[in-house]
Amino acid sequence: MPEDPTDLDASLDPTDWPAFRAEAHRMLDDIIDFTAGIRARPVWRAMPDDLRRSLREPLPRRGQPLEAVHAEFMSRILPFSTGNVHPGFMGWVHGGGNAFGMLGEMLAGGLNANLGGRDHAPIEVERQVMRWLAELFGLPATAGGLLVTGTSIANFIGVMIARVAAAGPEVRRTGTGGRGLVAYTSAAAHGCIPRAMDMAGLGTDALRLVPADAEHRIDVSALAAAIARDREAGLQPFMVIGTTGTVATGAIDDLAALARVCRDEKLWFHIDGAFGALGMLSSTLRPRLAGIEAADSIAFDFHKWGQVPYDAGCIVVRDESTQLRAFATDAEYLRKESRGLAGGAPWPCDLGPDLSRGFRALKVWYTLKTLGADRLAAAIDHTCALARRLAERVDREPELQRVAPVALNIVCFRYVFAERSDHENAELVADLQESGAFAPSTTKIDGAVVIRCAIVNHRTRASDIDALVEAVLTIGRRRARAQSGS
Repeated sequence: MPEDPTDLDASLDPTDWPAFRAEAHRMLDDIIDFTAGIRARPVWRAMPDDLRRSLREPLPRRGQPLEAVHAEFMSRILPFSTGNVHPGFMGWVHGGGNAFGMLGEMLAGGLNANLGGRDHAPIEVERQVMRWLAELFGLPATAGGLLVTGTSIANFIGVMIARVAAAGPEVRRTGTGGRGLVAYTSAAAHGCIPRAMDMAGLGTDALRLVPADAEHRIDVSALAAAIARDREAGLQPFMVIGTTGTVATGAIDDLAALARVCRDEKLWFHIDGAFGALGMLSSTLRPRLAGIEAADSIAFDFHKWGQVPYDAGCIVVRDESTQLRAFATDAEYLRKESRGLAGGAPWPCDLGPDLSRGFRALKVWYTLKTLGADRLAAAIDHTCALARRLAERVDREPELQRVAPVALNIVCFRYVFAERSDHENAELVADLQESGAFAPSTTKIDGAVVIRCAIVNHRTRASDIDALVEAVLTIGRRRARAQSGS
């Protein structure tokens, strides 16, 4: 049969593969140059208004040459990104990514696999990652899980599984109305926990925010008292959510104590380990996470301390069968077979809310295979050592005041201004960000605005910590002089 010319018109492949290959290599060179030379760049730059407007153009009806589109990326997008690749980024718990994971992401894009289901190698890669995690966290062979966008969704999945474990599979049809289900977490927990309760249809009023102690950990005695009060009121406690690495200070809840409470009260034990759970890679930090092996489910991010490129969150569940009860659905178009491409059950779509899922596991797999757990552990230990160095520098400076213990890699402190301390510390942080040298953030501790430095990037060095302190002192002194009028 002669070739139909419309077949060629319909294809979206390059019309000149050699030219495409050459441009693709140049694009890869550009992003490698960007990462390798990151120290020579500002951490962050505000995007000019004219460039913002240029990205509000109407839908393009005709395509442009790849080199022209890439030139636009290089000039309008790359210089104005978040900055978390940079060693001076210390504001939020964002990992710095890694070059090997970047290549895994690129290959996954080319493979274009849908990991919702069916029998193919990419799903086996994700299952291998889950087996590695079960080994890391000390979970049994029955464990399962999924890679998701981030810990926010992973926590939501954890709540959904706990809901079914407490109320039975029929809750998926009838809803939770009138059951009085209540959950418990620390007042220092991340804001995605109440959002998960909201999205699960339980409501934020069903989440008890238990006070934290002086170390910013959940008060276990207050937790036990809250559970007792709710039982006396005829409510049904069903879940406790512990935290490894609170958002403000990096505190780690007493997981072993929480595990005992959950065992005695027959409650689902979930851990929000957004970045702290991967402390299990470190022989130094592992003892502080004792009790994590008793969890029913653990949520965390590879894109934080794991340094995998965004996004790569994860939910690990002690018993995969509980996850299946919470999410598995029968549909003719998702029919499983004993052989062929429709084999390989259970499918990932039976373990969570997504049917269409990208090959996130490949960049995780490349990161773990190329770097190894020990090298990642060393990077984690290094960020904690840098945090201790920063805390020691802060403690030596009379103009600075540390406001919270350093549990892991987060240091909270403030410049001591004579007046308007909250405003001035917030402005000091903005000055640092706009300087392009460092990007810390702010938070509130005991109602006061403070400078929060989360040291996550594996590229950050001791010299960066020393330079940060000098920059804070320089800007703080300038603002203090302006405040006094001298």
